[in-house]
Amino acid sequence: MADRARARPTYSTEKGRICPRCGWPARECRCAARFDEPVPAKLVATLRIEKAGRAGKTVTVVDGLPRNPTFLKGLVAELKRACGTGGTAAEDRVELQGDHRAALRALFARRGWTVRG
Repeated sequence: MADRARARPTYSTEKGRICPRCGWPARECRCAARFDEPVPAKLVATLRIEKAGRAGKTVTVVDGLPRNPTFLKGLVAELKRACGTGGTAAEDRVELQGDHRAALRALFARRGWTVRG
């Protein structure tokens, strides 16, 4: 019974298909919308290491980046080449396999970015 209380409808005769994540009608879905924030001239990037939920593997996370898919895609490609590792771009962060904080600090300093962490 507890699962039924938390269940969300996926279709309504009034609104049509409903997004299961946010509960809005699919044509007005807020979670699937692409956010194209402009890239500021001066960025502040936060570096941190994560291991939780990754089977003990170390991942370097660059957080606090603008939500701009084209910017993140180019940045993650550049960082992967510079560090010689794999990685991915999420909504507003970049994740790189391994501990690359020192290399990223030097790279961001050359770009004129402020680095925390």
